[in-house]
Amino acid sequence: MKQMLVFICVICFCMNIMAQKREKYEFMRNLPVYADSLMADLTYPLAWGNNDIKDFGVWKRTARQKVFDCMLTPPPAPANGYDVKVLFEEQRDGYKARKIEIRLSRYYTVPAYVLIPDGKGPFPAVNALHDHGAHLFIGKEKMIRPLACEDSTVIKDAEAWSVGYEGQFFGDYLAQNGYVVFSADAPMWGERGQKEGARRDRYDMIAGNMMMYGIDLSAYMTYDDISGTEYLASMPEVDANRIGCTGWSMGAYRAWMLSALSDRIKVGTAVCWMVTTDEQMGFKYSRTENGGFANCFPGLRRWLDYPHIASIACPKPMLFINGSQDKLFPVSGVKKAFKTMHDTWKSQHADDKLETELWDMPHSCGKKAQRRILEFFKKHL
Repeated sequence: MKQMLVFICVICFCMNIMAQKREKYEFMRNLPVYADSLMADLTYPLAWGNNDIKDFGVWKRTARQKVFDCMLTPPPAPANGYDVKVLFEEQRDGYKARKIEIRLSRYYTVPAYVLIPDGKGPFPAVNALHDHGAHLFIGKEKMIRPLACEDSTVIKDAEAWSVGYEGQFFGDYLAQNGYVVFSADAPMWGERGQKEGARRDRYDMIAGNMMMYGIDLSAYMTYDDISGTEYLASMPEVDANRIGCTGWSMGAYRAWMLSALSDRIKVGTAVCWMVTTDEQMGFKYSRTENGGFANCFPGLRRWLDYPHIASIACPKPMLFINGSQDKLFPVSGVKKAFKTMHDTWKSQHADDKLETELWDMPHSCGKKAQRRILEFFKKHL
């Protein structure tokens, strides 16, 4: 009885602590109260046209290097190449599906799926980049239907998650249309998660701990996307001159980031992830950015905004689709970002290669969007 009373007292004390508020404060709604002043001081001095660099090629190299500088320490390259192991293979309708384990760094191996069309290659290829969704239990399985070797829980979870793609696995759809497709787990997703189980609230804590090693977890995701694309280019079934990338939500962020930082990528497509910081990180809207460390490079916003970084991909063919009913990205911020990118592509006489579209849809990547991306790849890839 005494132990029970102590337990109840502790619970009550903790609840009171959680409810305590001070009359004066400096943060609210996950932002500093001076957020608007912070944004007013963001001048993006390294954006194209905001500095005295007139040669676009020089600007691209300079801006790209600044992005890499803000990505902190890269993962060390594997000592003996990718060291790929095929763990399982099955035949599907018109293509083979493989589960592989690939060494992308001296520190770790990465589980991935690869789809290879039947017939004689080499084929065009796509790096299919999975979303965030605050759901970390699966990663690559969001883009490609799980192989038969997977646990039934994984298979059921992937089937349920495919609702956001209208029940169609995007990677399989591309493979059925003649593309080699690669999709890997990002750090903290799928088979690269936490031993104790997949929990969104642990992501930021682990990312903070990684920074104590001088490592940015979001940057590791991007570095792995670059290395995964290099592996894709090395496959004998792949035409290394025809590689694209695509993704929805965080996968879209990954897609335009990869397009900006990797010359291997010739065409990029992104669904539901583009905005400007001033519309995303202020008190104007009831919801502010909560991807946290999943798309954060230290100090980068002092130099470049999201559309400025995506513009490093210019003059590549790029397709951006956002939804007017998407509550994650305010339409005004999407339109500003689209204009910024069009101004860049226009400056290089390449505006016909940039397509930006605002659809009447929520945060989703259904069959219509997937068809649109396939058309874009067929046209440019």
